[in-house]
Amino acid sequence: MQENKIDPRSIRTKQLLLDAFTKLTREKDFKDITIKDITNEATVNRATFYSHFQDKYDLMDACIKKEILESIVKHLEHYNTLNEHSIINIFLTLTEFHTRKNTDYSLQCRRSMEPFNSVFEQEIKKELGELFYSLLVKQLPSKCSEDLKIGATVFSWGIYGASVDWEKNSSLSAEQYIEKALPYIVSEVSIFKV
Repeated sequence: MQENKIDPRSIRTKQLLLDAFTKLTREKDFKDITIKDITNEATVNRATFYSHFQDKYDLMDACIKKEILESIVKHLEHYNTLNEHSIINIFLTLTEFHTRKNTDYSLQCRRSMEPFNSVFEQEIKKELGELFYSLLVKQLPSKCSEDLKIGATVFSWGIYGASVDWEKNSSLSAEQYIEKALPYIVSEVSIFKV
């Protein structure tokens, strides 16, 4: 059986394109970035660009997924159970991501990427939903899969929504905020009553 090996040059080229796009979003609005800008910055030709991405929207989506993977998902993979401790840490990871995102990107970059915040939100909620689902399956193996998926969705949207509310509307520290929110989260969840 032949193994599918990934060419290291292809990986480097894709990273060049991701880095070029990220750099350009710090300098220009997304709508003003062209494929030519991206290929010039990455020092590759158009054909190479199109061998990796369909268009700049596909590239933007890949950048967002990479950012979420590096900033959030890797920090959450080590949780084995869904409990108060893991909920607090997941919330704090999300608030750290929001804080870092706001300080890492210049005002220009934030303005350029603002139309795509919904893509960030979708991806984060999807990753959180998968995490919560896997934890619920481990903890409640006799429960109906559909029920666990619904529970995972409620958790992921709720935790993400709380992190956004903290970022946009709260003067509390992230730790103070989750301390106040936790009783509402755990009082409604039967997993903590089992």
